[in-house]
Amino acid sequence: MALIELQDVVKRFDERAVLGGVNLAVNEGDVKVVMGPSGCGKSTLLRCINRLVEPTSGSIRFRGQEITGPGVDVRTLRQGIGFVFQQFALYRHLSVLDNVTLALRKLRGMSRVEAEARAMHELNRLGLSAQRDRYPSQISGGQKQRAAIARALAMDPAVVLFDEPTSALDPLMSREVASVIQMLHRDKVTMLCVTHDLNLASEIAERVVFLDQGVVRAEDTIEQLSRHHEDARVRDFFRREGAAP
Repeated sequence: MALIELQDVVKRFDERAVLGGVNLAVNEGDVKVVMGPSGCGKSTLLRCINRLVEPTSGSIRFRGQEITGPGVDVRTLRQGIGFVFQQFALYRHLSVLDNVTLALRKLRGMSRVEAEARAMHELNRLGLSAQRDRYPSQISGGQKQRAAIARALAMDPAVVLFDEPTSALDPLMSREVASVIQMLHRDKVTMLCVTHDLNLASEIAERVVFLDQGVVRAEDTIEQLSRHHEDARVRDFFRREGAAP
């Protein structure tokens, strides 16, 4: 059984179909990357999985249970499906440590001592223990993204969704975050990552999902997609992305 399974997922904004019937499965231990042209629905796809956006129709199952519809406890769902945002989404008035402990205390009901112990485990793991008392304005972009990853991991989710985790960073900080994601891959963390960065995709995932015009057009290795896929549009996308600086 897939950890996450999408069947014919559609999302419309007014009359515009951003997702036109997506079928996708993520198994436990997978690291899958979703790529595609700008505006093809990549971020909307992740937000539907985490119920940040409500799908118009179709089925999304998590651990075999349907998670669309009004009867789902979204707060509980999001404890099992972590989300790392493109722009970090850290609270500016909270320290790094408090950003990581907030959900543990408010959603998991942990005491401050328990939450801080759990948070420090993840901050140590990601090399951020020295920044525990700093505020987001006092740390680098790469450190902000690592803090956001630590916040997601502290909840011990079954899967972590990454929405363009390096797009707000310069090349040096992008490599820093990529190394963290590689480490999580080695630690068998299940991940679904949306990115435009082919280098990141090639470093963290063997197979890439190609999303185009709101549907999955292909899923294969980058080598197969760029050189041997039968659809010239798919081949051209990956060749162009690979040639980009």
